[in-house]
Amino acid sequence: MKILIAPDKFKGSLSAEEVCATIKAGILSKIPDAEVISLPLADGGEGFSEAIIGNKINKKVEITVNDPLHRWKSAHYFLIENDKAIIEMANASGLKLLSNSERNPMKASTLGTGELIRNAIEKGAKEIIIGIGGSATNDAGMGMAAAFGFRFLDKNDSILHPSGENMIKVCKIVEPKSKPWENIEIKVACDVTNSLYGNNGAAYIFAQQKGANPQQIKELDEGMRQFSRIVNKHFGKQFHFIEGAGAAGGLGYGLMAFLGAELKSGIDLILETNNIEEKLNGLDLVITGEGKMDIQTLSGKVVAGVAKKAKEKNIPVYGICGISELTESQEIELGLTKLIALKSNEISIDYAIKNAKELLVERVRQIL
Repeated sequence: MKILIAPDKFKGSLSAEEVCATIKAGILSKIPDAEVISLPLADGGEGFSEAIIGNKINKKVEITVNDPLHRWKSAHYFLIENDKAIIEMANASGLKLLSNSERNPMKASTLGTGELIRNAIEKGAKEIIIGIGGSATNDAGMGMAAAFGFRFLDKNDSILHPSGENMIKVCKIVEPKSKPWENIEIKVACDVTNSLYGNNGAAYIFAQQKGANPQQIKELDEGMRQFSRIVNKHFGKQFHFIEGAGAAGGLGYGLMAFLGAELKSGIDLILETNNIEEKLNGLDLVITGEGKMDIQTLSGKVVAGVAKKAKEKNIPVYGICGISELTESQEIELGLTKLIALKSNEISIDYAIKNAKELLVERVRQIL
């Protein structure tokens, strides 16, 4: 029997690699001669780089960049196959770099993310894949563009410092003479469909968790409207309404507008990079899972991406999770043949988290 294990992490309990190893142990205890392939996954957020890289030979590149509040900080990205860079914006512009009291999207900037991208191009990258989960910013990529030499001027032709609060002051854009991003293929892992501004935009949906109060959220949204008017006019293109433009505080928008990037589903990008079509050949079963399965699971997360690919080849898909809030019809919609959770009426969430490995082995044996 040939089985592919392709899960996300069980957040707060097991990494995706640990989930793979534990499920494999459960399979082999039940079917000792099974051929098991492990493929730890992620979407565009935490664990993105590792999921893209897999077993490929890579080089970790560490440089000093600006953090969200313009302080020098060491950040890294990876080079694989010599000319492909894997970047997580959270390493330079993420919430994880700030304390709760420091969160302030009015001041925060994506400058450091731009510095990572620029450095990767200088190191010879011809293709760049960027995960944009976990941002602390809401500047529509203004800081990222500034790292490449774009200058943003106010009504008096004074240069504006890139930040969320200065978007509304932008009246003119001056492009750099050198454009090193041209002829570079830039793909962005994006798992939200929010537009740049409006009720479903970056500020109203995400800025509160980044530290903005209601008045600041209103100001940030107005800033994005003004900023996009100037940017759209400058480039002669409309990007603000595209699904995902509002991702990472509008960095999705900025990457499309300034660097010509392509927004893609994070899990689709990861599966594509890991040659999922090839791995599915000759399989008898796929086992996938994540810590919690709920309505969000249906909208392009790891489990949905894996199940969709397996369904196309009529391969049964078993799902295992810490806790499930899915209805039976949602399980069918997702494409799962079976689904089993660690938590049950007899087992609490706390117990399931603390004893995840043992329970996972037990559930694998059960589901097989």
